[in-house]
Amino acid sequence: MKSVSVCWFEIPVSDMDRAISFYGKVFDCKLSKQDMGDFQMAWFPWDENKGGAGGSLVFHEKFYQTSSHAGSLIYFTSEDCSIELGRVEEAGGKVQITKRLIAPGIGYMGVFLDSEGNRIALHSNN
Repeated sequence: MKSVSVCWFEIPVSDMDRAISFYGKVFDCKLSKQDMGDFQMAWFPWDENKGGAGGSLVFHEKFYQTSSHAGSLIYFTSEDCSIELGRVEEAGGKVQITKRLIAPGIGYMGVFLDSEGNRIALHSNN
């Protein structure tokens, strides 16, 4: 059977600068903003040698909409998801599900609404 994996993700935003500030604070990282006229992207730092998918924040008035209840749920990997969840509200978001055990051997998860109203999840083994 053929294997399928995620190679890229995009998180829609309505205010790029606000979203860059939010994600920079929550993940303690710097996003690289790319301005392409009416289309904007801000790339998350990514090391392809460490695995996982790369991705970005995206803005385009017609082609992207934020979503708090519908659509896919993106999980970011974390050393301990309580760290990022602890930064969410100060950065302008809202924690929906505090850190909780998924199952023994699977790890922990948490869910938050970002500054744009998107539902985003975290996963950690600790």
